[in-house]
Amino acid sequence: METLDQLSDSTRVWIYQSNQPFKAEDETQVKTYIKQFAQQWVSHNRQLKAFGDLLHRQFVVLMVDESQAGASGCSIDSSVRFMKGLQTEFGVDLFDRMTFTYLEGKQVKTADRATFAARYKAGEINDETLVFDTLVDNKSKFENSWVKPLGQSWHKRMV
Repeated sequence: METLDQLSDSTRVWIYQSNQPFKAEDETQVKTYIKQFAQQWVSHNRQLKAFGDLLHRQFVVLMVDESQAGASGCSIDSSVRFMKGLQTEFGVDLFDRMTFTYLEGKQVKTADRATFAARYKAGEINDETLVFDTLVDNKSKFENSWVKPLGQSWHKRMV
């Protein structure tokens, strides 16, 4: 498995956000599974230059530097199967796109869309609240704008 700094800025990124943090006692095992998957991830029998990790106990991040070999439909399907296996084994939902995650101070918080909008309307969160943009699609965007103010994110349309 590659390290983050071994990957080009154009490396493709997929972020799977859990609806809740993985349990602290499961974190090491989850990270091990993700790293093993990234090490063995292939496309058309070619090893992918890949990276994977669990961040904030809530985000599974997979990356593929396609300068060596591109992620094919089959390899992407294998990553989705892997993610479904993780969610089943650890009792989380990694495919709910209407879960919003943001920072309250240094604490990572998660809310469903209705609760997120209600917190915005109540002034508990605002345009300066830092949100996690799970739609970033390359390493450069991941490093520079994965976490951004709500007012500069697609999240703004949801409140």
